[in-house]
Amino acid sequence: MRASVFAPDDITGEVAIVTGASRGLGLELAAELGRHSCRLVICARDAAELDRAAAALRAGGAEVTAVACDITDEAAPRLLIDTAVSSYGRLDILVNNAGIIQVEPLDSSQPGDYESAMRTMALAPARIALAALPVMRERGHGRIVNVTSVGGKISVPHLLPYCMAKFAAVAFSEGLRAELGSGPVTVTTAVPGLMRTGSHMQALFRGQREKEFTWFSLGASLPLVSMDAGRAARRIVSAMRTRQPEVILTPAAQVAARGAGVFPGLTVRLLHLMSAALPGPEPGAPGEVARGAGLRPAMSTRLFGRLTALGRSAARRLNELPG
Repeated sequence: MRASVFAPDDITGEVAIVTGASRGLGLELAAELGRHSCRLVICARDAAELDRAAAALRAGGAEVTAVACDITDEAAPRLLIDTAVSSYGRLDILVNNAGIIQVEPLDSSQPGDYESAMRTMALAPARIALAALPVMRERGHGRIVNVTSVGGKISVPHLLPYCMAKFAAVAFSEGLRAELGSGPVTVTTAVPGLMRTGSHMQALFRGQREKEFTWFSLGASLPLVSMDAGRAARRIVSAMRTRQPEVILTPAAQVAARGAGVFPGLTVRLLHLMSAALPGPEPGAPGEVARGAGLRPAMSTRLFGRLTALGRSAARRLNELPG
């Protein structure tokens, strides 16, 4: 292993892989890294979305290589790392951000929902990080950021597949940090709460889909409940630059994450009350999955539009709308 000769907080000119960067928080993180003059390798499954994201990043002055791939494929880690090294000669930063959001009551969930969540948000990030480590160690320098969720600290009703995968992601990220210590390769666990990324338009809904879409959209849009995506990206990149072990992004997420450990019984009771207040399963057999962009709210359209205006604005800006 080479001795590290890198400035501790300076990431100017470094090479970063960002997964799930075609939209939402991933796109915002890529843009923030671009503002630090990082050279980018971005990936996502949808080639058209990825091309739009790459064009927007280049318009902002970033140097970008786009790789359309599914990170759950076993070949994806090698493809991304080889692309970074062949395009830019190095790899300094890995941001594991790709994810899927499935919103559904327990009785509407299917085994495949848990499996796809684990493949995308737990197993794939672990494979990519383990593949990136030898390259970073060889240079004596590297930063890995695992974007998890407050759902990886406290399991929220109607998000059980998502939370299960995020708990696993937190465990891997914290364990990897413990193994690697304070450098030269470090790990930062990012723990966002609700953010205004427009993700409600791409989330998957089952059960009483319009009702599920309504409550989730409100939570992902209201200013006192959710966090601006740009601010979240700046805080994550700042924590990564200074090699912090963990960054929890909102006061509500901090209270929930800390409170669940101190008052587990009370937390479970409160979450059960929350679950009882949310929509139940669709009568009969579990219904089909629907994407948020194709659903209508279960309330006045005009009022819903006003309440979710910030979320819609984020969706337009961060490439979350179809087409």
